[in-house]
Amino acid sequence: QVRLVESGGGLVQAGGSLRLSCAASGSIFSVNFMAWYRQAPGKQRELVAGMTSGGTTNYASSVKGRFTISGDNAKKTVYLQMNSLKPEDTAVYYCNTQGINYARARFDSWGQGTQVTVSS
Repeated sequence: QVRLVESGGGLVQAGGSLRLSCAASGSIFSVNFMAWYRQAPGKQRELVAGMTSGGTTNYASSVKGRFTISGDNAKKTVYLQMNSLKPEDTAVYYCNTQGINYARARFDSWGQGTQVTVSS
């Protein structure tokens, strides 16, 4: 079983910054992909940023140039640095990790979510 624990959400004024962290633990043989998604009230969950084990990253067009995803393989942690935050960035942010566990089975795990609120 793979567990993801997120932290770093909160309330910030427009133009401010936050850094989200997501630490993975449990039966993890390898990680192939780590990502951040978000879901605003009344909207579908959307991919914000993703990163492969090789370091390739992709971003939603709405956050490109403002958000940066990074990872620490040794700590099995992925970060999302969010700068120049806008009220429309307000959402619950979820961490997602995909990989192989020690039983050599694929896993696709989600964190519990962390609230980010940007005031205007």
